[in-house]
Amino acid sequence: MARGPSTPSLLLALLVAAAAAAAATASEASRAPAVGNWTEELRGAARRGRHVHGYAWRSRSRSRRRAFENGLGRTPQMGWNSWNHFGCGINEDLIKQTADALVNTGLAKLGYEYVNIDDCWAESDRDYQGNFVANRQTFPSGIKALADYVHAKGLKLGIYSDAGTRTCSQKMPGSLDHEEQDVKTFSSWGIDYLKYDNCNDAGRSVMERYTKMSNAMKTYGKSIFFSLCEWGRENPATWAGSMGNSWRTTDDIADNWGSMTSRADQNDRWASYAGPGGWNDPDMLEVGNGGMSEAEYRSHFSIWALAKAPLLIGCDVRSMSQQTKDILSNWEVIAVNQDSLGVQGKKVQSNNGLEVWAGPLSNNRKAVVLWNRQGYQATITAQWSSIGLASSTAVTARDLWAHSSFSAQGQLSASVAPHDCKMYVLTPK
Repeated sequence: MARGPSTPSLLLALLVAAAAAAAATASEASRAPAVGNWTEELRGAARRGRHVHGYAWRSRSRSRRRAFENGLGRTPQMGWNSWNHFGCGINEDLIKQTADALVNTGLAKLGYEYVNIDDCWAESDRDYQGNFVANRQTFPSGIKALADYVHAKGLKLGIYSDAGTRTCSQKMPGSLDHEEQDVKTFSSWGIDYLKYDNCNDAGRSVMERYTKMSNAMKTYGKSIFFSLCEWGRENPATWAGSMGNSWRTTDDIADNWGSMTSRADQNDRWASYAGPGGWNDPDMLEVGNGGMSEAEYRSHFSIWALAKAPLLIGCDVRSMSQQTKDILSNWEVIAVNQDSLGVQGKKVQSNNGLEVWAGPLSNNRKAVVLWNRQGYQATITAQWSSIGLASSTAVTARDLWAHSSFSAQGQLSASVAPHDCKMYVLTPK
């Protein structure tokens, strides 16, 4: 390897530069994130502090995320979770039937691969060796047998625990001070995904509790997707990338318009921290649970897809309506979520509830959502300057819900129904 000069003055200069860089990084991490993205074409402009198509892009080191590299989560996770619809009312037959339904409805082929058991799957107490025990009434065959069943369907099984003494339901133990033991157990069962909640913390810090589980996962659970569910209390986007594959940025979602929209806004703040291997998580999908209209669920699904949020179905897929299936199985919207560039889209225009959300995709394309959060029909216009296109650029606009295409230049306008959205992919000509 070639060596450069090693004079004392050069060494001193290098030490000073390194100290300055470390101080800048620490200062940056202490502040709320700014608007930005991570396409290669914008990084140089960001470093030079230039405005690019209406944005002041700021460079941001991703080294804190790269510390957790288990090869998983290169795109946001997709699947199903039991909590939003069933709560504690779960059993092994439900999980098997859900796996069957994901395959039979074609959802599995679209990428919904994780079948995730949430809280309440275990006995109230550990066995005499301190191990988790599956609830003997509801999971009599045990979790290993259930994992085998799910794997035979070509799917993956997820499970739940908590960084506390008990889980949030209080019905089963948490994993605090049992981290290595529990990860070894999960690995022996063939578990593919761990959701790790934040209740009953025994007065101990978030960083201590989640670091312990992350270290156990790095040693004994390298093939397990690690989903931190810290609820966004201590800005996990700024530190959880070194610990896991996704992190909750919000409190639990509820099946109503106000909850869904507020979760979208809270998650949007942290867009610059997401990327392949680590994703912001505004909580699971409520599509199909009955508390919102078709238009509201379409908006919910579109914004989650654009924001590179996990697409974890929260309804009963065994009996979902055709309307629900049509939303969840829109492969063109899913493709935006799973795009290989891995840049989270964000809110770029807002005018009294008439919003434009947008983000870059691979091959110089843009994803755009025109979102009407008002209670009346309204025309929304996305300006090219807001979404990173030169004003002279002509594009083919693909309407992802109408499955039709047209040409546009300079801007894109549409009349949008109350609480509904329009979603497009723009491909420069």
